[in-house]
Amino acid sequence: MSSTFPKSEEFGLTSQMRRAAVSIASNIAEGTSRFSNKEKIRFIEIAYGSTMELYCQAQIAVDLNYLEDNKLEAITNEIMKIANQLNAFKASLKSKEKESCS
Repeated sequence: MSSTFPKSEEFGLTSQMRRAAVSIASNIAEGTSRFSNKEKIRFIEIAYGSTMELYCQAQIAVDLNYLEDNKLEAITNEIMKIANQLNAFKASLKSKEKESCS
């Protein structure tokens, strides 16, 4: 997606978007490797934050005319799928945490 952005954005918005996308996957990986559900939840929350950051940056890219509205719609759909999956995973971990406390 960011390959169509101006060269001048290589170390700006392009870099930020790539870092946010990498952060999503990295925090999921790190979180799932943790032993406690509390730690896992924290990393899933960080991944969710990076997901919302990427969503915001995609909207900025449209505002700057780096990205077309129709591409934003497709990207938004994918971002919302990820956000929903992260929320479901977090809810699952929270319910397991409550079960283990009972």
